Amino acid sequence: MPTTTPTSPSYTLTPLYGGALTCLLPSTFTDASELRQVLDNQEVYLDSNGYTSLVVEILERVEKGSDREALEWHLKDITDGEDDGDGAVKVWAVGEGRVGRMGNTAAAYTLLATSPPGAQHRDRAHEPDFVGIVLLLVRLAEQKTDILVSVNVPHVAGEYEAGEVDLEKGRLGRLLEKGVEVREKVMESLEVRDWGLFVQE
Repeated sequence: MPTTTPTSPSYTLTPLYGGALTCLLPSTFTDASELRQVLDNQEVYLDSNGYTSLVVEILERVEKGSDREALEWHLKDITDGEDDGDGAVKVWAVGEGRVGRMGNTAAAYTLLATSPPGAQHRDRAHEPDFVGIVLLLVRLAEQKTDILVSVNVPHVAGEYEAGEVDLEKGRLGRLLEKGVEVREKVMESLEVRDWGLFVQE
């Protein structure tokens, strides 16, 4: 559970993996493990005020060419089976960043993409028009680990103004702007408190 003392009016310092990692998350995000089973290598948070979710995954480091190729491989893994050709997954921005509390021990990369509704969204109430995917990939070479943070932002009719989103012109709209803000907060605040989390069995 997040600590009860927020470090700002809207973000709370939140322990992940039993406190081995910490980062700032929106105070409206709730731990999905209180509602359903979550994989051991994941932490999943749901926005109680909307449809956005955040997933943190600890994964074996992808050794596929460049760091950008590794980032795109993770995106493909997330969206596998969701690109049916009718509405392709599209990458709109890729960049590099710095994890504020990890110094030079980690390299960080960011990506912004959109995807058609996945199988978990189709034919259900509140099916989104599309899903924004805001990624942060933190690469730990020595630990042979990738930490992948995915902020998933479904755009459901009535929850956003279609005219406010035009990614080709750089207009993200309110929901995606919030998703990017969440990613930036995680990137600047993510800290490893127990490196034993990454010990290879």
